[in-house]
Amino acid sequence: MASRSARPNILLIGVDSLLADHMSCYGYSRLTSPHIDKLAADAVLFELTYSTVVPTTPAYTAMLSGLDCFSSRVVGLRHKGPLGERVRMLPEILRDAGYTSTCIGFPNNPASRGFDTYLEYEAWNAETGRCPKAQNLNDVALPELQRLLDGSDPFLLFLRHMDPHSPYLPPAPFERLFYHGDECDPANRSMDPVMEFKPFRDYFASWLPEGISDKDYVVAQYDGAIAYMDAAIQNILEPLSSRGVLDDTIIVLNGDHGETLYDHECWFDHHGIYDVTLHVPLVLRFPAKLPAGARIAGYNRHEDLVPTLLQLAGIDDPGADHFDGRSLLPMIGGEVPSLASEYYIAECTWMRKHGWRTPHWKLIIALEPDFHFKPEVELYDLVTDPAENHNVAEERPEVVAALRERMEAYIAQRERETGLPNPMSVEWDWHGIEGLGPFTSSQQAYDSQYLGSRVEAQRLQDKPG
Repeated sequence: MASRSARPNILLIGVDSLLADHMSCYGYSRLTSPHIDKLAADAVLFELTYSTVVPTTPAYTAMLSGLDCFSSRVVGLRHKGPLGERVRMLPEILRDAGYTSTCIGFPNNPASRGFDTYLEYEAWNAETGRCPKAQNLNDVALPELQRLLDGSDPFLLFLRHMDPHSPYLPPAPFERLFYHGDECDPANRSMDPVMEFKPFRDYFASWLPEGISDKDYVVAQYDGAIAYMDAAIQNILEPLSSRGVLDDTIIVLNGDHGETLYDHECWFDHHGIYDVTLHVPLVLRFPAKLPAGARIAGYNRHEDLVPTLLQLAGIDDPGADHFDGRSLLPMIGGEVPSLASEYYIAECTWMRKHGWRTPHWKLIIALEPDFHFKPEVELYDLVTDPAENHNVAEERPEVVAALRERMEAYIAQRERETGLPNPMSVEWDWHGIEGLGPFTSSQQAYDSQYLGSRVEAQRLQDKPG
């Protein structure tokens, strides 16, 4: 092996659609993540990490830039154009510190700008269905990891895992690991509303078993996908151990956003700014500077990751004053109990909404009618109703007014600081229908939006942005 720099390597494992509450290290009843659990036992696990702007493109932008959406201008899945020049991404910052970088599984997206090397793997198999996504990633990542380890420069290796992203089709034996019933039992009608939802029904029909009737089967497929990915991640960590550099590598596992399974009528997807979509896992391992087995209960966001990694790596970035996030190290060290505990939240996935989240309340405001025919204003008491099942907006108008005032004051503050309008207020064609502009009714949204088969969904996923 060539002589190595004193700088630590960084292995950033990003996982699409990973619901923290379905990981055993976050308290899930099923043993879905035994290898990640072992990693977390030797690392720092953050219990309250949030993706404040969903879905994938804005979430990864925040994770890899340290900026919020007001600074990055990225709020939509189908973001148009590149990132602005004043946005510096993690691989670009690290390059100035002597790092080389590789991105696997995330080409042609504004959020992945700045890597030295881009490699792809088959994360969808739209034609044949079940796809060993994580093994396909490993087949590409392991040789690249060996190449990076043979070099003399410290490296950033970013892996984008897609296993928990629909279609949930883990290979055998994981597809039956958590389900032993009859998924097509005619007495079970829990899938009726799912298969009657016109915008997604053909997509679901293209990868779920014909006659599917039991929602628990679909949830079990999702859990099986996590377990399959978990086993594959262990194979990525092994070379670091065998080459003697595991402890010289900052290991990060982070989700871009969660997943809405059978919740809120946002069937098996990741739209809706409910906590199942916003709450993501975050695990950090670096024995030289981080304790083992710590669980951190304070709030943090994607924007906080880049400042944290730079501090762990001992990199004094001259542009650090421009980050919207803050290093997590003071919270890990017990100097502060939490970072920002209330914040702006937004989405441009299949609905355009924004809101304000505090430890007690969640306010959601529709910026245009949505295809679920939901009310314009939603308010949830997160203390008594953490699953956000009971909208109390009409019962508590004073809370709605107070939260709206705080949200609008924050938006005005960020607009003054950036000199630009809130990007959520100008994202007119977020839905991908050129020239249509905002929907004027829920019926129009319902009739206009259509995911199609898994082949068509793959084309959408593969589009830049």
